Amino acid sequence: MAPAVLLRLASSPPPPQKPPRRPSPGPACGASRRDFAVHTAIASAAAGVALRPAIAAVEEAPETAPPAEPRRKKGSSPVLGGIANTRSWSQYYGSGFSIRVPPSFDDVLEPEDFNVGMTYYGDKAKPRTYAARFASPDRSELVSVVIKPSNQLKITFLEAKDITDLGTLKEASKIFVPGGAKLYSARTIKVKDEDVIRTYYFYEFGVDKEHVAVMATVNSGKTYIAGATAPETKWDDDGVKLRSAAVSLSVS
Repeated sequence: MAPAVLLRLASSPPPPQKPPRRPSPGPACGASRRDFAVHTAIASAAAGVALRPAIAAVEEAPETAPPAEPRRKKGSSPVLGGIANTRSWSQYYGSGFSIRVPPSFDDVLEPEDFNVGMTYYGDKAKPRTYAARFASPDRSELVSVVIKPSNQLKITFLEAKDITDLGTLKEASKIFVPGGAKLYSARTIKVKDEDVIRTYYFYEFGVDKEHVAVMATVNSGKTYIAGATAPETKWDDDGVKLRSAAVSLSVS
């Protein structure tokens, strides 16, 4: 087995302002077959260079996964290749995580999503679907973060402390990759943040004419899942940007 990817996080800058919210254009952000596929992909149970500057090797990549290369040519197999420098991107700070937001992407988390996690007079709080959600101006490309209790993804009486508690990279693919999807790439990535080495699982796949990149990790019994998606027809042009957004997920 090849050594895992070992990465070192740069010091986090002071939190900048969150990306501006713009009115949703309507049906394009509504419930649709595409939106269902996207949500299934990143929540089926459910950056870049600035944050992770040195990708060295890969652990447990499936035999069908092609080797990494700088960027795929049109018509070739997608891989974990191009990663953009996200230093100039806005950084969104959520509950226990942060993620870099591609330029021109809007915060499309619906107002009610900010309140569903609140409860009054002992009422049971409704779980929030998304912890963060951003979209391109035409709403065809999405970057989302979902947080799930790890025991909802895998039945266990113990609190998951690392994503390996959900299984190996191959075993956990049953959680993070929806059935029927075409898996292009799977990687184990290790990030060193001060004295803590955290393990992330990365998957890239196609489902229902959508191309999806997913980055997932576990911290204190919660699973953090970042997903970036676009139509397959747009991935050749924007895949590096979207993949970089997913890989920029960091938990604290």
